[in-house]
Amino acid sequence: MNIPIARTNLTEAEINSVLKPLHSGWLVQGPKVREFEEKWSSFTGSKHSIAVTSCTTALHLSLAALGFGPGDEAIIPAFTWISTANVVEHLGGRVVFCDIDLETFNIDPSQIESKITNKTKAILPVHLFGLAAKMNAINAIAQQYNLWVVEDAACGFGARYHGSHVGTLGNTGCFSFHPRKAITTGEGGMVTTHDGQLAEKIRRLRDHGAAMSDLQRHLGSRPYLLADHPDAGYNQRMTDIQAALGSAQMDRAEDIVAERQRLAASYDQAFSSLDWLQNPAKLQGFEHGYQSYPCLFQPERAKHAATIGDAKEIKTVNEARNQWMDQLQQQGISTRPATHAVHMLSFYQQKYRLNPEDFPNAFAANDCSISLPLFHGMTEAELDFVILALRNAKF
Repeated sequence: MNIPIARTNLTEAEINSVLKPLHSGWLVQGPKVREFEEKWSSFTGSKHSIAVTSCTTALHLSLAALGFGPGDEAIIPAFTWISTANVVEHLGGRVVFCDIDLETFNIDPSQIESKITNKTKAILPVHLFGLAAKMNAINAIAQQYNLWVVEDAACGFGARYHGSHVGTLGNTGCFSFHPRKAITTGEGGMVTTHDGQLAEKIRRLRDHGAAMSDLQRHLGSRPYLLADHPDAGYNQRMTDIQAALGSAQMDRAEDIVAERQRLAASYDQAFSSLDWLQNPAKLQGFEHGYQSYPCLFQPERAKHAATIGDAKEIKTVNEARNQWMDQLQQQGISTRPATHAVHMLSFYQQKYRLNPEDFPNAFAANDCSISLPLFHGMTEAELDFVILALRNAKF
């Protein structure tokens, strides 16, 4: 058996949905984009949803629309996908890393305030792997210091925080439709916000700064007149081909989330007695969307090493984890580190002169985390195969 870390599973209706814009001839940011945006707003409870080319561009547009620019600082978790940091760099800002909580893999709110300077303009909390960050604490800090909150909800589809869908708790929320996500358009992203003026600014910026979209112009009384461009914008528009696929999947959004939660519950039950593996956190008031199933390998050793700053011990756990991942790969089970610690990647390490142990929990997560296969359409046989392999492992 060969079980991937993730697999795209689309229905025939979803596959055929992309033919509609091809037949219609409207391929870019047209009626299917508007339909997808409306369904996304309905599902998340956001007043405004703006479809774009990726979560990276969603983050970029959010910060640009808010006014983030050269010399400004943004606080981000040290353990996240590199895009969270890159958008700050692209706008001429300075990345300020903050360590994480090893129980949740999310940013540790208790460490945020010490990172704030007179140049800090934004906090970018990440809802990693489908578990919400602790937004009440984060928003309280942001309000106290008059900071923007841009939620990186790339993995956040189906994740709720005290009843509210992630992406609706800050100034904006930013989602990904990469193939490893629960809803996919190949590449693509979405910005959510309750702020009408901000939404209009983002809509303009994604479309070269145009005051009116092609669809609005086409449906108006004078479709032959070109729009004004009050902003120097970007070309970050989603196509109708992508949106048709996303919109079709949204018709079974609740089922997709429920399936992932069911698969995760089976893992939780099967691995609850394994002291060498920490399952994803379960917190009161948090509903996990399970974009993936991230665990911490040999958690007591990893946490203790992070607490006392023992880099050698973290590397020892890392070697054991890698050997185990090799064994699983040989059995046909694909795994991955949960994600990477950005401060350990060459660009950021060199630019900011950082060491792995500067953010010890992110260091431990980078070297000691492991994600197991979890995806829509995973069969019971595949699930049982993974569970049996893990339960038979000896450490």
